[in-house]
Parts: sequence; C-alpha cells; structure tokens
Amino acid sequence: MNAVSRARSLLFGSALILIAVGIVMIYSASAIYAYDKMGDSAYFLKRHMVYVLTGAFLGVLASSADLSKLRANSKHMLIGAIIMLVLVLIPGVGSSSGGARRWFKLMGFSFQPSEFLKLIVILYLSDFLDRKRESLSNIRHTVLPALVVLGLCSGLVFLQPDLGTAVTLALVALLLFFSAGFNLTHLSVIVLSALPALGYAMLAKPYRRKRILAFFHPWDDPRGVGFQIVQSFLALGSGGLFGVGLGRSQQKLFYLPESHTDFIFSIIGEELGFLGTSAIVLLFMVFIFSGMVIVFRSKNYFSQLVSLGLVGLIGFEALINIGVSIGALPTKGLSLPFISYGGSALIANMIALGLLWNLSRQALNREMNEEGS
Repeated sequence: MNAVSRARSLLFGSALILIAVGIVMIYSASAIYAYDKMGDSAYFLKRHMVYVLTGAFLGVLASSADLSKLRANSKHMLIGAIIMLVLVLIPGVGSSSGGARRWFKLMGFSFQPSEFLKLIVILYLSDFLDRKRESLSNIRHTVLPALVVLGLCSGLVFLQPDLGTAVTLALVALLLFFSAGFNLTHLSVIVLSALPALGYAMLAKPYRRKRILAFFHPWDDPRGVGFQIVQSFLALGSGGLFGVGLGRSQQKLFYLPESHTDFIFSIIGEELGFLGTSAIVLLFMVFIFSGMVIVFRSKNYFSQLVSLGLVGLIGFEALINIGVSIGALPTKGLSLPFISYGGSALIANMIALGLLWNLSRQALNREMNEEGS
C-alpha cells in the first residue's frame, strides 16, 4: 500500500470515527434537554441522523464529481452564494435566532448558506490563484481582486453577525495566499490592515466585549459573563483521566449552554475524561496529517490548493472550537467538525470529505502511473 492509499484510509477512517462519536455524544448531551423542551429525548438525535444521511449522500456525489466542471463553474457558484448571503439578511426571507440572521427555514430544518460559502470560496480562490501564478505580486490584477472577494464574503458573513465564521474564512484564504506564493510584504500589510478592523469588530458590540472580559477573567463573574466558560472548565475538570462515564455528565443538566453544539468537547471531557478528549485531538491530527499527504501528492497546482484549503478549514474549525472549550480562545460559536450537532456545518464537512476523497483518488492515479512508468 503506497502513501496515498494509506492517507485515504486514514482520512476516511478518522472522519468516520469522529462522526460516530458525534452521534453517540449528541444523544448523550441532548437527551435530557430534548425531553424537557420537546418531549422527545431523541429529538436532536433524529434530526442529526437526517443531517448525517444528507451529508453522506452529498459527500458521495462530491467524491465522484467532475472537478474540472466544479472549477469552471466556481465563479457562478460564488455569485450564487453571495446572493444567498444577501437574501438571508432580509427580514422575512432569512430566519433570525438569538439576534443573528444566518438561516433559511425549510420544512422545519435550517439551512445556513455561510457554511457552504466556505467551500465555494476555497474552490474559487484555488482556481483564481492557479490562473494568476505568474502574477501573484501584481497588486492591481491579483492581490486586490482576491482581497475584494474575501472582503465581500467575510463582510456579508460578519453582518449576520457571525464573527467566528468570518475569521475562519479569512484564515483559510490567508493560508491559500501564503501557500500560493503571495509576496510576504503584501501578506504582512493585509494582516496588519485587518487587525484594527478585527479589534473594532470584537469591541463594537456589548456581547462581544463581555466575551473578551470572560476570556481574560471568567471567575470574576462566574454567574454572568463568565458562566459558559466556567461551566466548560467544570465539565473538563470533573472528568479527570477516565471520565465520569458515558451519559453521566452533570453539566449537561441545564448548566452548560450549547452542550450538544459549541461545547460538546467539554461534555466529552466530562464523560470520557482526558483520554477521551485526547483521542478526539489525535483523530483530528490523523485527519490533518493524512490530508496533507494528499495535498503534497496532488496531481496539479489547483488540486493542491483545494485540498489544502479543505484540510485547513476543518483544522482551523477544530482548533478554534477546542481552544474555546479549554479557555484558550474567546467564545466564537463554531461547531466541532463531524461531531457537533448542526445541520449545515456537518453537511458542509461531509462534502469537504467527499471532495478530499475525490482529490485523493486523482493523486492515487498519478502515483500509480508514476510507479508504472
């Protein structure tokens, strides 16, 4: 078995285990809450299984899709995604919850266009950077157009408001810019120029200022702004090495908000202990490592950039979610890839997995041809 074959097996295997863990932990974390609020302890589990099956179907389609056609239509898909982002902001068209307007409601299920925007931006920028390989230092024809696309997409996501997704999108784009070979001076100017805007965005809204205060001093107000992160600490700390046992979490009993979505990692730590959370981190490391093998063995520059963007996206989201759960980062509201409850995010992750499988098949064919010659 060559390197790409092993990477494909590890990539798919690690993602499959993470999805299976997610199914078990979503039921464990949400059953009591679902019974209290919905009268059905399996309410969120049933909906999650619909998302899993939908994601699996779309992931299979992505795994066999013609990447050249996806590339040729990436601009049209980007325009469509931008239109969706505009529509979701219109009252009466987009659905709001908790002060945010990010979703479309359809037959009782929510659809969040920004989750799929991330995949489309990766495809578009990979095509754009591949076409501009000979002029990456040209500010007018390469740098500014790329920044306009990134700024427009990130800005529309920020208006929802969804700072976490906007930041993640920017991080993935910067990763692609750096890997493509953007001038380091240009990259430095981009990052430094973005810092004041990011600082303003983090401090402009009262709830974001409270999150920053809670990040630095959660114990100063454990029943107020620091409540969520303090409960996350308690969940992780009470788990010890081996955990209190599957299904025996105390923090999920209406103490830790979003226990089956944003803070499911904390429930894993409480029920399965340090060994459980370490296993999750290890699985993500395996996924990223095997993904990077596919990146380096991809058959062309475009495929390399797409696979790097997809691996980077899932890696950044996992890093941010886990960082928030352990108090290393301010609360962002991002789900844990493949594990957290959340339809659009899970489906987008499974489509990304399908695309990586598609790209890995091309890399495998290339490697086999090289070995045969």
